[in-house]
Amino acid sequence: MSEPTRSRIFVTRKIPGAALDRLREAHDVSIWPDELPPTPEQLLENVAGCDGLLTMLSDRIDETVIKAAGPQLKVVSNYAVGFNNIDLKAAREHGVCVGNTPDVLTGATADLAVTLLLAAARRVEEGAAEVREGRWGAWKPSALLGVEPEGKTVGVVGMGRIGKAFAERMVRGWNMKLLYTSRSDQADVDESLRGRRVDLDELLAESDFVSIHVALTDDTRNLIDAAALSKMKSTAVLVNTARGEIIDQDALVDAIKGGRIFAAGLDVTTPEPLPPSHPLVGLPRVIILPHIGSATDTSRCGMAEIAVDNVLAGVAGRPLRCEVPLG
Repeated sequence: MSEPTRSRIFVTRKIPGAALDRLREAHDVSIWPDELPPTPEQLLENVAGCDGLLTMLSDRIDETVIKAAGPQLKVVSNYAVGFNNIDLKAAREHGVCVGNTPDVLTGATADLAVTLLLAAARRVEEGAAEVREGRWGAWKPSALLGVEPEGKTVGVVGMGRIGKAFAERMVRGWNMKLLYTSRSDQADVDESLRGRRVDLDELLAESDFVSIHVALTDDTRNLIDAAALSKMKSTAVLVNTARGEIIDQDALVDAIKGGRIFAAGLDVTTPEPLPPSHPLVGLPRVIILPHIGSATDTSRCGMAEIAVDNVLAGVAGRPLRCEVPLG
C-alpha cells in the first residue's frame, strides 16, 4: 500500500502552539524564518510549486501570488478572522479555496475593546506617562478627569460575533444602554441586552462610547470620516478593534485636537505598524496598541489549530473547517 502523497505547504510566519507539528507530519512544510513578513518578491519566490499556503493578515495574496504558486495550489488558509488581504475573485477563478479562523478570538478581542474603552475614558496612558517621566506631582482635584461608563449609552457599529460579545460585557458590566447598527434586526440582542437597532447617524449622535466591529469593505472604508466624527458628542470615546482603514485617521487627529470628541482607543491603524512620527502617536487622549486583539495563548493557539485544519482539508480536497464563501 502506497504512502499518502505529501503536499508542499508554505507558512508565512511561525505560529504559536503545536498545530504546525500536525502539518509537518503530513506534508512538506517550509516556514518563513524572520519576524518581519516576507516582501512581495520573497513571497512570490516561496509560494512557487506549493499546494497550500498558511498566511497572515499582512500578506497580500493577489492573483500574481496565486499564479506564482501554480495550478496545483488548492488552499489559502488565513491566520485571521478577516480575509481582506486575499483576492477572493482570483481565488475563485483559479479554483483555490480560502479559509479563516473565526470564533476562537471573539472573547479576547471583545475584552481588548473593553480595555481600550476604559483606558481611553480614564486617561490611563496620560497618567502612566506622568509617572514614567517624573511629572507625578501633588494630587489635584481636577487632574486627569475622565468619563465613566456606568449607565451611559454605548454604540456598537456592527453586531457580529465580536460586537455582540463586547455589547454583552458593557451592558451586563456597567448597565449601559445599547444602540447598534446591523444589516438586519437582531431579536436576541434586542431582548437579552435591551438593544435598539438604529442608523449610523443616530448611533453617533446619541452614544457616549462608540466601538467599531464591522468588516473592512468598500462600503466601510473611511466610514468614520470628518462628517461622522462631527456628529459625535464632545465627551464621546471612540474605540476601534476592527480595521484601521475604517477610520479616516487625519479626521480623527483633527477631532481630538479640536475637542470634537474626548478620546480614542485603537488596536488597529493604517498602516501597520504606524510610524512614530504619525500625528496620532503621542496625541493626548489617544491610546494605540499594536494589533493585539487576539493576543492570548488561548486565542492564538486556537487560531493555529483551525488554520492547520483548513490546510489539511484543502490539500485533501475536503471541505474546510472554516471556509470563506467565494461567491
